[in-house]
Amino acid sequence: MSAAVDVNGTSMEIEEGTDQYLTFMLADEEYGVDILRVQEIRGWDSATAIPNAPDYVLGVVNLRGVVVPIFDLRKRFNLEKAEFNSETVTVVVKVQHEKGERTIGMVVDGVSDVYNITSENINSAPEVGGSVSMEFIKGLATINNEMIILLDVDELINVGVLEDLGE
Repeated sequence: MSAAVDVNGTSMEIEEGTDQYLTFMLADEEYGVDILRVQEIRGWDSATAIPNAPDYVLGVVNLRGVVVPIFDLRKRFNLEKAEFNSETVTVVVKVQHEKGERTIGMVVDGVSDVYNITSENINSAPEVGGSVSMEFIKGLATINNEMIILLDVDELINVGVLEDLGE
């Protein structure tokens, strides 16, 4: 049995016993987020700057009447800066925090694919340090001999971001 998920008007089947992950690229690494958290994928467009915001917060956009903070995931992960181009997109996700649900936009280098991944195929991330805090990582999955870093968007946004935005 399978279920259908709709993202940006595209219906995708989720196989029973799997979770679906939208993957995207950042500095030649592939990352994934639970597709059920993805509200939409938008081409990069400028954001209205917020004074005194952290450097990774690019600003806010009005998304159908909702003010959505936009942040640069490269800067959030302390990766090298890259120029935005036609491949650059904003992945708009819903995150849970202690005050309820919040919509956040993450600027990434480009969307890669959607994968069905079983929980048995998700390995714990080793504690090695680096640019991505381990508390943001849900696990690692290998698809077609490529390692995908699966992110926990709630932790990614709740740890530091909402405090930095004055939430």
